Amino acid sequence: MRLIRACDYDDMSRKAANALSAQVILKPNSVLGLATGSTPLGMYRQLIEWYEKGDIDFSEVTTVNLDEYIGLAPDHPQSYRRFMDDNFFRHINIKPENTHVPNGLEADEFKESARYEALIYSCGGIDMQLLGIGHNGHIGFNEPGAAFEKNTHRVPLTEATINANKRFFPDGDVPREAYSMGIRSIMQARRILVIVSGKGKAEIVKQAFFGAVTPHVPASVLQLHNNVTLVGDEEALSLYD
Repeated sequence: MRLIRACDYDDMSRKAANALSAQVILKPNSVLGLATGSTPLGMYRQLIEWYEKGDIDFSEVTTVNLDEYIGLAPDHPQSYRRFMDDNFFRHINIKPENTHVPNGLEADEFKESARYEALIYSCGGIDMQLLGIGHNGHIGFNEPGAAFEKNTHRVPLTEATINANKRFFPDGDVPREAYSMGIRSIMQARRILVIVSGKGKAEIVKQAFFGAVTPHVPASVLQLHNNVTLVGDEEALSLYD
């Protein structure tokens, strides 16, 4: 594992953007696995800024997102498709048909899971997968105890995850299930870029990257991947010697 220290969130975002932009510059038709949430927002803003300056070209890039809430239409304000469109895709020159998110309106779990896995395969696999880490070590929506061998699948969300997401849903009606790439899907990416920020992530970073590999800390499986880069700010890495 390659460890990159940043002094704060903004510095972490720039360093993560450097890693992802290098992937695109070296391979213009890269397949990028992308993530949502607050942690990657600064990285997306930095990439947009560099695109606007003419420093990076996304015209040949394909993206596949980690997850999507079940029951939300793509244009729902809290869907992950809408998040990606609003915070990244609409601001760069990526082709809309080359951006992919699980279909939260597909009721047939097996049909959607098979479709998404076939999509990833048809793209040639993921060149670089972006990940954040939850406070309990989840990656994507793979919560503690998740089997390492799963591909894309339907996930019942834990009460902790539902409660954590209530702030994003004014009516309090948080979806209770999602489609998520499985840990096996994530581990098949050629490169993995993990970004973490804040003191609240320090303990789980220590457990995930410097503790035992166990399903109780899903992110710990990343220790077994041969090409992982961890970019964290000083607070997130404060318990790593």
